[in-house]
Amino acid sequence: MHVKNLALQEDEVFEAMKVGKLQYRQNYAHGNPYFRLLRSEVKSLAKKLHGAKCVEEQAVKHKLQKINKEINSLKRKLASLEKQKIELIVKEK
Repeated sequence: MHVKNLALQEDEVFEAMKVGKLQYRQNYAHGNPYFRLLRSEVKSLAKKLHGAKCVEEQAVKHKLQKINKEINSLKRKLASLEKQKIELIVKEK
């Protein structure tokens, strides 16, 4: 889960980590540090700072983006298959 999906700013997350509101573990991937956070704590922080309505709106936006991405992918696949179909029909004649 990305923090941006919950409408939290990076500085809000770091501040919550400093004061102990969020448990975290620092890990490294290819020499780059990143933090692992507990999803339930991040959600509750987002609700506390921005309200439940804002969190729900962000979730809906994220779902819509995923759906639109999948629709566009399927459209490209359909166009490719239609092209292959036409090529086969032309070869058949």
